[in-house]
Amino acid sequence: MAKAHGGKGRPFVELFASALNEDYRFPLLEIFCFLYAIGAFIFAGFLFGLGGPSASGDAVAYGLTSSLLGFPLFIFVVLILKNVAFGLGNDLEKGIVQTFFSYPIKRRWILSAKLLSAVGVGLIPFVGILTAGMYVLAPDVVGPHIGIVLLTFATSLSEPLLVAGIVLLVTLLLKRGALALVLGIVTYFALFIVQGIVSVIAAFTNNVTGLQILSVISPSLIEGRYFSTQSTGPFFGPTTSWTPTFTDVLAYTAASYTIVAIVFLLGYMYFSRRLNL
Repeated sequence: MAKAHGGKGRPFVELFASALNEDYRFPLLEIFCFLYAIGAFIFAGFLFGLGGPSASGDAVAYGLTSSLLGFPLFIFVVLILKNVAFGLGNDLEKGIVQTFFSYPIKRRWILSAKLLSAVGVGLIPFVGILTAGMYVLAPDVVGPHIGIVLLTFATSLSEPLLVAGIVLLVTLLLKRGALALVLGIVTYFALFIVQGIVSVIAAFTNNVTGLQILSVISPSLIEGRYFSTQSTGPFFGPTTSWTPTFTDVLAYTAASYTIVAIVFLLGYMYFSRRLNL
């Protein structure tokens, strides 16, 4: 395999293993997995029956998934922002990245190894544990509607991934992680507060322009709006004049991940061409 890739497979694996050891020192990953499981099973006990008697199966699956994501999603955000800011930031501060540059491997693969550990590995237990927990608790809901479950994960994860991309850029520019981590957490909570304010304004004024704009960054907003037009009840609440279609939900989600990809691409370009140590 190494020969097939010009002998560069082994350095990539070594960098990836080093990043894993730094990002997930025992018992860090085990603690986060435990918190995911606890969050799923604790909050699930309050979910059954939400959405009203007229709710469709897709709406119930959406309600179940989105309600469970609150606490575990915050835990996931803390994990990936810590990994991106401190993992890469510490390597930059201590000059370890200069050692990585001496490896017979392109810079983009060095950054890929770091991000695969920081974000990719952290994503697997988050989605896996929560999906498995929901399936154990409500197989009749999750099984037939797994597509909606995964779409809800996708719409909810877009914003944290965007913030992670911003933290990556700030870390590379400042060459340190502490300030980037603080900025990332503040940005995440600021977006959360803005979403709440805009949602309230849309509900009372029926002006959904701000909600539509924010949905490009946080497609979970348009997904929630879509299901609010499909069902009534205590979970979904009142609707506005904006009645997006399922195609709109997919389009906004695709646009959101396009923005995420652009932000990470900027990070790759800076790391590969302009980062000087």
